Amino acid sequence: MKIIISNASAAPIYEQIASQIRNQIINGKLESGYSLPSIRALAKELQVSVITTKRAYDDLEREGFIHTVAGKGSFVAEQDIKLMKERKLNKLEATITQMLQMADELELTKEELFELIQLLREE
Repeated sequence: MKIIISNASAAPIYEQIASQIRNQIINGKLESGYSLPSIRALAKELQVSVITTKRAYDDLEREGFIHTVAGKGSFVAEQDIKLMKERKLNKLEATITQMLQMADELELTKEELFELIQLLREE
């Protein structure tokens, strides 16, 4: 499991951790039953507070991505990957619709919009 924390990101560290674990589960990089590092071990590895990693794990558990067994640790929960990808695709479609509305308000051409997307994707 690989997690990269960016101090330049506007997202809080716990959200960065949870988001990266969530994406690795959705993309099949972390399979059902995979044993996650302990909260303390992950905090030490990432050089962040135990409270920060606990909050990330709590969010993931609340969302159903992981489950915790007392005395054993946290594990990736059984997932319906197709359903999760469909939900994420729906969110993406809503975001793109909003983006297109803003582009229309700014009277951007299709070429200008594609150029902007390309620039952002390269970052």
